[in-house]
Amino acid sequence: MTSSALRQTEGLIGLIIALAILTALTPRAVFRLAYRQAEGLLGSVIGLLGLSLPVPDHTTLSRRAATLEVPRPRSTGAGADGGPLHLLVHSTGLKLCGKGEWLLEKHGTATRRSWRTLHLGVDAGTGQLVASTLTPKDVDDASQVDPLLDQVAGPVASFTGDGAYDQDRVYAGVAERHPEAAVVVPPRATAVPSDMAESAPTQRDCHLQQIVEHGRMSWQTASGYNKRARVEVSMNRWKQVIGDELRAHTDERQNTEVAVTVHALNRMLELGRPSDVRVA
Repeated sequence: MTSSALRQTEGLIGLIIALAILTALTPRAVFRLAYRQAEGLLGSVIGLLGLSLPVPDHTTLSRRAATLEVPRPRSTGAGADGGPLHLLVHSTGLKLCGKGEWLLEKHGTATRRSWRTLHLGVDAGTGQLVASTLTPKDVDDASQVDPLLDQVAGPVASFTGDGAYDQDRVYAGVAERHPEAAVVVPPRATAVPSDMAESAPTQRDCHLQQIVEHGRMSWQTASGYNKRARVEVSMNRWKQVIGDELRAHTDERQNTEVAVTVHALNRMLELGRPSDVRVA
């Protein structure tokens, strides 16, 4: 076997092993299983299929969870209609599952709980999770705009978030990557127009002017801000299906857990959404 063929074979084997690990970690995330339970479930499924394939053991699953590269969401920036993507962003807290939670459930012991913040980017047209980051609880939401945008490969038509994203660096980050994108973020109640509002108004200045003239509710309807409810639906779907806690105990494994969950929820959405085909 030539060296080129050997490298191709090794690469193929690596892909197969990674797929096997992902296959085991996916039901672990969905059904909230321990590594041993995930190993047993996968072995049972393979047995029912009449296959004689080796199953990764629980120690292998735990070790590989720290380095597994989960496929990114398929979206390349195209929305549901084939045009640029309308990106909705939001964040929520995920509890860290550990000794404190066990003591609370078993003995009713009151302990200080810890959590991390999950930041999500959702395609407004399809509901697909197209970007995600996991940060410590004290990280500002606006600081994650650039990492979220960097995960979207294609064009973005609009960026929509709540009042926590009403910062100059958010507008700058969106303009740097997608100059034509609209930034739909409600200004704070104490917001004032910029110095250039009369001669060269910014998007934020235009939002302020419309709110002053027509009211905040009218602005929400006209700007499309009400679409942001769809990202809250995605957050609720995450917590209803997966739960509101992280089972992994290290940063690397927690990041993999989030990536696997995004992969699983997107796959569920693909399987559950009907495909409409025009016949006449």
